Amino acid sequence: MASARNRQRRKGRRPAFRDPKPIILVVSEGDVTEPEYLRGVQRACRNPRVEIRVAKEHGVPMTLVKIAKQHREEANARAAREKDDNLAYDSVWCVFDIDDHPAVGKAKEMARANSIRLAISNPCIELWLLLHFRDNPGMQSRVIMKKRLQSHVPEYDKHVDYATYAAGYTQAVARARKMDQDARDASEPHRNPTTGVYELTELIRG
Repeated sequence: MASARNRQRRKGRRPAFRDPKPIILVVSEGDVTEPEYLRGVQRACRNPRVEIRVAKEHGVPMTLVKIAKQHREEANARAAREKDDNLAYDSVWCVFDIDDHPAVGKAKEMARANSIRLAISNPCIELWLLLHFRDNPGMQSRVIMKKRLQSHVPEYDKHVDYATYAAGYTQAVARARKMDQDARDASEPHRNPTTGVYELTELIRG
């Protein structure tokens, strides 16, 4: 019989398996276009670790950030209670249009203080969709941006079939990234036209 000294030490409990892909929470103000597009991306890249919620309380961006903050805190508490990090979110996002919303600056400050990312489109989400078909359209109103998109997708009326846009996705990312960088270089982040949706979709795609 082997002595206690010669026995191999029992291995400790293996750590819980954690998928390398981040767990992403997306809180969207829009209840049709943004969720449909993002779920299309999610399905296309087969990423189950994305939770997309539509805010019931439509209003100012500050409200959206508060909702995202609450969801994160509840998930963190659940993860701590059940000792399972997989119940917490690795990345939390709010998706909204600039419109004429008040207090956008305060919403940005609160988001930054709580490590919440913002995917802002100025003037609207239709800019991001339009970039799948053409380059920077220049400063435009929401109405004109929608009409420009309808020249490429005549049936467009808020609902989105991701398959319609998939072929132009890579070009849309490049165009949005350049517009974003140009705006930052000019010290005018989130100016019209810019959209940060590409940062979120690239994270979802992994």
